[in-house]
Amino acid sequence: MSRIRRVVAVAAAFVTVSLAGGASAWADEFQLGDPVQVSGASPIPEDCIGDENPPPIPTPVNVYNSEVEPYVAVDPSDPLHMVGAWQQDRWNTGGARGLVTAASFDGGQTWELNALTKSSICTGGNDANGGNYERASDPWVSISPDGTTYLMSLSVDTNPGGFGLHPNAMLAMRSPDGGMSWEDPITLRRDNELGTALNDKNTLTADPLDSDLAYAVWDRLVGPPGEPPTPIAFENAIVGRGPTWFARTTDGGETWEPARIIFEAGTNNQTIGNQIAVTGSGDLVNAFDLIRTFANPDKTRGFNIAVIRSEDKGDTWDKNATIVDRHFSFQGVVIDPDNPDPNTRRVRTGDILPEIATDLESEAVYLVWQDMRFGPRSSVAFSQSLDGGETWSPTVKINQTPDLANDLNEQAFTPMVRVAGDGTVTVTYYDFRAEEGEAAPETPLNTDAFAIHCHAASVDCSDPDNWTDEVQLTEESFDMRQAPFANGSFVGDYVGLDTDGTSMFPFWSMPHGGDPASVFVRELTPAP
Repeated sequence: MSRIRRVVAVAAAFVTVSLAGGASAWADEFQLGDPVQVSGASPIPEDCIGDENPPPIPTPVNVYNSEVEPYVAVDPSDPLHMVGAWQQDRWNTGGARGLVTAASFDGGQTWELNALTKSSICTGGNDANGGNYERASDPWVSISPDGTTYLMSLSVDTNPGGFGLHPNAMLAMRSPDGGMSWEDPITLRRDNELGTALNDKNTLTADPLDSDLAYAVWDRLVGPPGEPPTPIAFENAIVGRGPTWFARTTDGGETWEPARIIFEAGTNNQTIGNQIAVTGSGDLVNAFDLIRTFANPDKTRGFNIAVIRSEDKGDTWDKNATIVDRHFSFQGVVIDPDNPDPNTRRVRTGDILPEIATDLESEAVYLVWQDMRFGPRSSVAFSQSLDGGETWSPTVKINQTPDLANDLNEQAFTPMVRVAGDGTVTVTYYDFRAEEGEAAPETPLNTDAFAIHCHAASVDCSDPDNWTDEVQLTEESFDMRQAPFANGSFVGDYVGLDTDGTSMFPFWSMPHGGDPASVFVRELTPAP
């Protein structure tokens, strides 16, 4: 299989940053490596559109050379090997021309790009190999303890209707060579009929304790008779049903069991952002946003951060969800603080997607999400469970965005969380603090990415005072207004973050060098 090569050298210099905090390997200081640009010019030919007959209203706009919604996984069997994925060339009406992956075998210093993921027509998909779709979205990668690498895609057709209202599928691809090539997709679920169902927001987790096992999970929206499936954006929306679907491989990705429902949200309710993590005992915890449009004494109307658990590797699951906390959010929660135009001021973020991480040396489970309870717009909320997801600590704010004269500049968004081998919890996020003092829509919307840590081996992370001073990941602010506009300025509903057990590797997207969005990685390493 041919592949596209992009090599980006890393400078040898490191910046040493002092931290306050507990007495662990991270407690005193760590090294911040130079940022590495992973993506560059689009590896997809510009004349490959994917849509042979695009619908006339609305006219789709493709943002060429844009790389958004990146995700990354570090190989448990080889800390120098990691694989990332992203949406390549985003459409304003949903999805991208395809998913592109990149593999590194030197700890993120250089990367090999692969545009032949078979996630769409423009990335080598066709009728014969099962990837004959016009667009692809929601990239997710995961690597088993033996190095088997997985990629998952939401692949869709758009014609003659809108995104997701025609054939759409959950595809799982496997790589036997660490992301250098991808086997033909396996279809976990496909819906063919116009406007009947939309599969959405998929994630895939390779079991870190058993190389034979991997778990895929997503929501599937089914519209009421005569109505298209529509994600719930507000409490009074009507979607029909949006249960959680699940598929599992027990033979290292050779085959996948038939997809099935593992949690039923009920009529006119849905889940979204399902994501499975494995605890130290091997139990599974699936976290999601549970959106309910009705109320009774036992159920909460609106948005809720929730989990279900499995103690038998996914054979059976809790019938009733454990509500971690109410979720004070709505789509459109993050806005451009200096843009008065309601049609263009939205910044699309991971506002209804909780992120989960576990400590494999214990039963600790950590959740982060965007929440409005701490201020006028968005902050990073945190809750932890020390018993495998059965009980949860009170929700606290952990982002360290400073108090600013314009509180709309205090918005923090799109958090991600991971746990190092010593139990240190890392969270990344974006915010607008550098926008303070700017007051005109024609000026850049200054945005930066940050990382913070909590040393869970020695302190209680449910106390926000135990999160260390943050570190800025971006060398200089970027202009969020230059990002692709897809129902808001958009660099992704999520970003990547993983660990080799010692170092952390934030993997994020931002406008750069004239391109609408490019992917970067940066190593955070404990000081010797």
